[in-house]
Amino acid sequence: MVNSFCTGVGASTAHAWTTLAATGSDDVRVTTRKSMDDPGRPPGIVLSAATSFWIPVPPKRIFDFLRDENSRSEWDILSNGGLVQEVAHIANGRDPGNCVSLLRVNSANSSQSNMLILQESCTDATGSYVIYAPVDIVAMNVVLSGGDPDYVALLPSGFAILPDGPGHDGGGILEIGSGGSLLTVAFQILVDSVPAAKLSHGSVATVNSLIKCTVERIKAAVMCSSA
Repeated sequence: MVNSFCTGVGASTAHAWTTLAATGSDDVRVTTRKSMDDPGRPPGIVLSAATSFWIPVPPKRIFDFLRDENSRSEWDILSNGGLVQEVAHIANGRDPGNCVSLLRVNSANSSQSNMLILQESCTDATGSYVIYAPVDIVAMNVVLSGGDPDYVALLPSGFAILPDGPGHDGGGILEIGSGGSLLTVAFQILVDSVPAAKLSHGSVATVNSLIKCTVERIKAAVMCSSA
């Protein structure tokens, strides 16, 4: 999932970033691409949006906050205040933060169906990732029964957390810095299932609002907990 995330939000000469209306240090950049005949990714027009900002909080604290299902409702707008439960956990290294989790969002509204989220988190001294994607329940059941994992279409979104210099314990990258973090927030959204469709201004405005609101929620939560 991390590889898919980096591929999806990585810019290139063919997929250059466009900066939306400047908002100071928290500029949101967007790019679009057509997804066709790509196993594991849904077909259509994919809108990617990302922003990076510095925050005076140690990387581990941000990493633990973002990967914890119990604090997810504090920043994840799409979970809509529902109760998030981890229903499967696969360790992927010695550090407890290196794992793949299957999360179930129990909707607070009884008229809405529950949602599954596949999440991968990984961390080392150079940086950390928390990557996630909503998954179709029927498709996931096929995979859990031994089916082809390419049957599950994923558009991973998530976070890249880089240390800004050594922490208080001397860990992290050994360069002069504040001990804070550089956090990148990136979303991938399927805005139209038809690859030949054109992107609407409304889709760009929606993802811009989504990413800015998420950033504000994260800042408020981690800054409050570190105070």
